Amino acid sequence: MKFAFANHILDTKLRELRRGSKPIAVEPQVFDLLVYLIENRDRVVTKDDLIASVWHGRIVSDSTLTSRINAARKAVRDGGKRQKLIRTIARKGLRFVAAVRVEADGGASAPSGLPGPDDMRASQAAFVPLSDRPAIAVLPFTNMTGDPGQEYFSDGITEDIITALSKLRWFLVIARNSSFIYKAKSVHLRQIAEDLGVGYVVEGSVRREGQRVRITAQLNDALTGGHLWADRYDRELADVFAVQEEIAQAVVAAIEPQLYAAENTRASRKLPDSMDAWGLLMRALSHFWRVTREDNVVAQALLEKAIAIDPKYGRALGVLSTSHSFCAHMGWEDIATIARMAERAALAAVAADAEDPWAHLSLGCVDLYTRRFDDSLAAFETALRLNPSFSLAQGYYGLTLCYCGRWQEGALAAERALRLSPRDPLSATYYGIAGYAQFVGRNYDQAIRLARQGIRQRPDFVGAHRVLTAAAAMAGEENTGKAALNELRRVQPNISLAWIASQIPTREEAEREHYVQAFRRAGLD
Repeated sequence: MKFAFANHILDTKLRELRRGSKPIAVEPQVFDLLVYLIENRDRVVTKDDLIASVWHGRIVSDSTLTSRINAARKAVRDGGKRQKLIRTIARKGLRFVAAVRVEADGGASAPSGLPGPDDMRASQAAFVPLSDRPAIAVLPFTNMTGDPGQEYFSDGITEDIITALSKLRWFLVIARNSSFIYKAKSVHLRQIAEDLGVGYVVEGSVRREGQRVRITAQLNDALTGGHLWADRYDRELADVFAVQEEIAQAVVAAIEPQLYAAENTRASRKLPDSMDAWGLLMRALSHFWRVTREDNVVAQALLEKAIAIDPKYGRALGVLSTSHSFCAHMGWEDIATIARMAERAALAAVAADAEDPWAHLSLGCVDLYTRRFDDSLAAFETALRLNPSFSLAQGYYGLTLCYCGRWQEGALAAERALRLSPRDPLSATYYGIAGYAQFVGRNYDQAIRLARQGIRQRPDFVGAHRVLTAAAAMAGEENTGKAALNELRRVQPNISLAWIASQIPTREEAEREHYVQAFRRAGLD
């Protein structure tokens, strides 16, 4: 692999750095450091990352680390003051910020598997600016009732606050799944800030006793650990939705008072007629986000109960439809079997609450799997307009762009999904989409790399296994392809050429044949 940037070429195969036509002498450790920074240019690299990857976990002094970073800067003529290539992010780490062109060993130029910041700024499809906005994470509120059966209630409060904040375009709000990895864990706020790339963290607790609820919440400066705002709310259970809105308003007021004055922060949404329906939805979501076949079955049963209580509960209808579409994508359900039911639920969700992003996400999924591609893209764009921080909608939007042949834009959307939810159990999905984008672009080495990242995140996620199998076959890596196919058959026993041809909704016949041919080469029948 060759990385071209700022009149330099870094050749990982030859282990050579060239400036123009002139080779530059670089120590092996410094070369490895440069490679690691460039390959991970989509994020800030911490000191611990470098020690784990370049020094393989050995103890390294700060002076040694600093000297190697200075040597890397010197090798690429990037002075400590200019920092046009390797930028120091105060109290966080380093990031390679120059535009990079990736060349496969055969010499073909390709955009990077996950774009750097310059590529992001160039994208006309960018719905979510990834800088110049306050970034915030809402940690799972602690269940103070002492009853594990009430966990869904505190989780539901947290999820609704995330949703309310996500509607505010001046915030970059980390998605629910990344925030929830810290549930029941004692982690320093500064570590959370580094992990998620945020400056602010909201945390709190919920105590429910009969028909009364007490919610405490506080907003913290994640880098200093200082408290910016805190409050306590004692309410009747029926008023819990109003409390969620009050908390969202107070958070905004504490961070950006001038912006707060400029826009009404109350989220436009139709509330359920019954707290029981809301509770069933929250239980369902806790299963849906686990991304297993069994949990989706449980989620669907809970959602159907919620809809039976409140037939016009738009969010429940939207999540139900999305769950069935996701199951079809994973190979757990047949598209022909679920399409009509999923479409009916999605249309009912939009009719019940046209301002709910889940409703439009669900409609976009149905349109995708019934091959109404333009309608699908439009629905995902509406979902992202309503909630710019909706990482799942970003992921599906990227996948649809890839199925339409617009793989560069699809790769960018996958990058945005990963930025919105960097520690998400669903990140395997987003890496799989990023890998598929590179497969469509015929950048098979990058597709393999990204698919492997996805598999490391979630070994049971089928999308990344599909991409790895197909890309390895087309790259001529026969052994890798065979091993990948065996793993794919393990996680998706019903996989076949017929399934690929009929269930993967590619827009162009030539691209469908490209994908089928890859699996045929891998040995699938």
